[in-house]
Amino acid sequence: MPKVFFIERSGERKEIEVPENHSVLQAAHAGGIDMEGACEGSMACSTCHVIVDADWFPKIPPASIAEEDMLDLTYGVTRTSRLGCQISIKSDLDGLVVRLPASTRNMMD
Repeated sequence: MPKVFFIERSGERKEIEVPENHSVLQAAHAGGIDMEGACEGSMACSTCHVIVDADWFPKIPPASIAEEDMLDLTYGVTRTSRLGCQISIKSDLDGLVVRLPASTRNMMD
């Protein structure tokens, strides 16, 4: 099973095994990572914002225009920012490293 490494806001690194075709958001929830996912993966919020490690960023499919628009509404966006609900884990992403941003913005409240 592929693994995703989360770097939490505290700096702690946590390894989560992820079934293929599950999202980074689903992996975070299954592994007890503090990621809200207020819209439950429907891309209507940005509370699953992650910063993908620069070495891994070219290996994931590019963001859609809708995802980029949603990222424009959140805090702390970087060149390698993505929504965790939009990254589907495949075997070629085994070892993916993502960092949680310092804060998120829940526009659904």
